Amino acid sequence: MANTVQGIRGMNDVLPADAHRWAFFEDTVQRWVRGYGYQAIRMPILERTELFVRSIGEVTDIVEKEMYTFTDELNGEQLTLRPEGTASCVRAVIEHNLLYPGPQRLWYWGPMFRHERPQKGRYRQFHQVGIEALGFAGPDIDVEHIVMCARLWRALGLDGIKLELNSLGSADARARYRTKLVAYLERHAGELDADALRRMHTNPLRVLDSKNPAMQPLIAAAPRLADDLDEASAQAFAALQDSLRAAGLAFSINPRLVRGLDYYNGTVFEWVTDRLGAQGTVCAGGRYDGLVEQIGGKSAPACGFAMGVERLLALMADSGVDVAEPAPDVYLVRQGVAAVRRGEQVAEQLRDAGLAVVLHCGGGSFKSQMKKADGSGARYAVILGDDEVQAGVLSVKPLRMGQGQEQLRVALSQACEIIKSR
Repeated sequence: MANTVQGIRGMNDVLPADAHRWAFFEDTVQRWVRGYGYQAIRMPILERTELFVRSIGEVTDIVEKEMYTFTDELNGEQLTLRPEGTASCVRAVIEHNLLYPGPQRLWYWGPMFRHERPQKGRYRQFHQVGIEALGFAGPDIDVEHIVMCARLWRALGLDGIKLELNSLGSADARARYRTKLVAYLERHAGELDADALRRMHTNPLRVLDSKNPAMQPLIAAAPRLADDLDEASAQAFAALQDSLRAAGLAFSINPRLVRGLDYYNGTVFEWVTDRLGAQGTVCAGGRYDGLVEQIGGKSAPACGFAMGVERLLALMADSGVDVAEPAPDVYLVRQGVAAVRRGEQVAEQLRDAGLAVVLHCGGGSFKSQMKKADGSGARYAVILGDDEVQAGVLSVKPLRMGQGQEQLRVALSQACEIIKSR
C-alpha cells in the first residue's frame, strides 16, 4: 500500500454509489434550461492566462492565489485551467461571432479549478452549471435569471436558500464610491489585515469581500455604494425588486455584496444557505455589461450566474432529498452450455424492446446467480436454462412486491410485454 498512487487532494472521485445523484441533477438541469430556451455551449478546460487576468481582475484572490497556471513547454505560452466559466464563454462568443444574429441565451456544465483549502462542498476541482445571457440590456433578463434559480430549487426539492441582492452601479458611480471607500480605509489603516492593506489602493472593493472575522465590524461601518448609485442603475435595481415581489420571491438587500470577480457591474445576487459551513453561497451572478468589450469584442450588455454542483448535492443530502438509485428491469440468469451461448442474444433482444438488462457473467450455481439477481435490485429475473433454450421460451420470475408472484414460462415477446406492462 505504501506505493499506491492516490488522487490529488481536493480533486475527488465520484463513485458508483453517488453517480446516480449526479445523473439526477444533470437530468433535472437539462430539462430546466430547455424550459427557458437556453442553448448548450462547451468550452475547453485550458485557456490563455491573459483571459482570466483581464476579465476576473489582476488584484483578486482567484488570480493572485488560486489559479492553476503553467507554461506550455512547446511554445512558451502561459496557460491556466479555467477557474470559472463566464470569461471562457464570452471569449467563445466573440471568437465565433455568436452575437451577430442577435442576443444569445447560453448554458454550460463542467469542471473548474481553484487552489483553495478543501472543505464541505468546496474542492480544488469542482463543477459548475453556468447560465449566460448576452445582448440583453435588462432588467427583465436579470429577473428571469433569479426566477430560474427559484424554479430549480423547487425541482431539486431544496429549501432554506435565501436570496441576497445588491447593485454595483455604473463605472462612474463606482469611481465616486471608490474615492470615499479609500479615504475611509486610510483613516482605519491600523485595523486592516495584510490583504486589505495591499488592496486598499489597487482594488478597494475587494476589501468588502473579506472573510476575516476581525474585519467585519470595520466593513459593516464602511460607506455604502448605494449612496452613490447613478440614476439608471438605481431605477433598474428598483424595477428588479418590484418584479421579484410580483413573482412572490423573498429577498434581502446586502450592501456589502460585491462578488469576487472584477467584471461585475449593476445588479449582483447570491443564493446563500447556513447549512454548508462558512462557505454558504451555492449560486451567484449578476450583470457584466463591460466584459465583452474588455475581452476584445464589440460592446454588448450581458449577465449570468453559476452554481456549484457539489454544494447543491451536499445541500440536497442535508435537506433529506432522496434520489433513488435506478435499478435494471431484468437480471438474466443463464445455466447450462446452450443457455450461456444463447444468453447474449436474449439479452440484446430484451434491450431492443427497451428494457434495462444485466446479463450474468462469471458462471456460478443457479442459487448464487439468483442471489445476485435479487441483490441487483432488478424487478424480474429472466431465467434461461438448456430446457428453455430447447423449448424456445424464457422463465420470468418477479423479484419485487407488486410485480405479481407467479413464475411464468413464456416466449420472449410475451416476456417483454409482461415486464413492460408491470
